[in-house]
Amino acid sequence: MLRYTLMRLGIFAGCFVVVWGLVYSGIVPRGYGASNGMWLVLLALVISAPISFVVLRKERDRASVKVVQRVDRIKAGFEASAAQEDGADDAARSQGQAPQAS
Repeated sequence: MLRYTLMRLGIFAGCFVVVWGLVYSGIVPRGYGASNGMWLVLLALVISAPISFVVLRKERDRASVKVVQRVDRIKAGFEASAAQEDGADDAARSQGQAPQAS
């Protein structure tokens, strides 16, 4: 996930530099007053989003597979813990002891 994030930030930085160059050279109009910085950031975001969507497709798929594997591992750990707890509770009930509230 870190690799995907860094690649996405790299694409944004590249788009930001290109947009800055276009605004500096006068090809793209400047923002009003002090809003020029915000204009540059927003324009770079709008340009970098579809580029990232297309270019980073394989990396995004790899990252999602890793996230799914991690979630499945965590779910399995919770289920194992719940099963162990249920077994201890059943054993305590079979011995005639009341379960203790925590």
